[in-house]
Amino acid sequence: MTGWPWPAGAATGIGSLPGDDIVEATKFVLGELADLPHLPELPGRGAGADMIGRGAGFLTELPVELYAGAWRVAAHPGLDLRRIRDLLERDLDVLTEAAAGYVGPLKVQATGPWTLAASLDLPIGGRLLHDHGAARDLADSLAEGLRAHVAEVARRVPGASVLLQLDEPSVPAVLAGQVPTESGLRTLRSVPSLTVMSTLRTIVDAVSAPVILHCCAPAAPLRLFRDAGAAAVAIDLALVGASTAAHDELGDLLDGGLGLLAGAVPTSGTGAPSGSVAADRVTQLWRRLGFALDGLPSQVVVTPACGLAGATPGYARAALTACVEAGHRLRDPVS
Repeated sequence: MTGWPWPAGAATGIGSLPGDDIVEATKFVLGELADLPHLPELPGRGAGADMIGRGAGFLTELPVELYAGAWRVAAHPGLDLRRIRDLLERDLDVLTEAAAGYVGPLKVQATGPWTLAASLDLPIGGRLLHDHGAARDLADSLAEGLRAHVAEVARRVPGASVLLQLDEPSVPAVLAGQVPTESGLRTLRSVPSLTVMSTLRTIVDAVSAPVILHCCAPAAPLRLFRDAGAAAVAIDLALVGASTAAHDELGDLLDGGLGLLAGAVPTSGTGAPSGSVAADRVTQLWRRLGFALDGLPSQVVVTPACGLAGATPGYARAALTACVEAGHRLRDPVS
């Protein structure tokens, strides 16, 4: 038993992939990422499969609709919400069939409450984040929806130990008061870190699964994520940089038992990504933090730097293959 909800040397994807064939994507993920597969997300299918639309589909009693190219809170459920939920139901049906007999960890992803609040509009206009009371209601609604979603995935794949990844790229901007208003001429006021943390904990406490908090933006608040109850954080290693303070914070959190999904493979490039290079990046960071290498394969999962929706299908497949190779190299170093 490693103490983390995945096997040593595991690799996984952040979530999104290119294309629109969910059957092909699911079979590939289950075959390639055998130690820690995830439910693929295919935003290329259009509205309702995108990050905000899909995430908003988990809200209970808080319907949304597409208006002038943006998602907003609606007065009642309509065709747009039905499309979101039909796409998810289709994805779960495919997963149920493809993962029959699977035993092991299985990751699902959802947009977190603060990124949703920073992206959804109110019916009268303006970001939902502007109304802190509405943001709290959104978090409560999302917590209930994700609790049901995790339970549904566990029911459909009874051999799986479900992990929930919350995608929160907007949290640094929320904390810094840098979320633009609808006009783009001003920014919304900052939200206190204690409020951000306690709202995230609402989700963590609601679901019966370990929660991974993912942020691919600079200045991800890792300590806040840990204090919210995250079992692990998912970050782009390129954003850790050479900052001594960032290394000290990350090292302290890892020393305290936080898991790490290390974004070590670029999401795009002209050549094939290298599993060897990715493994070296993770190993070098681990040594810089002062940790013994024997604990690395258990505590760290290798991933792409972020989602792969913008990559070519060939590169996306090669990136995930490189992650798997890197994970194996970390578990079984080549002499």
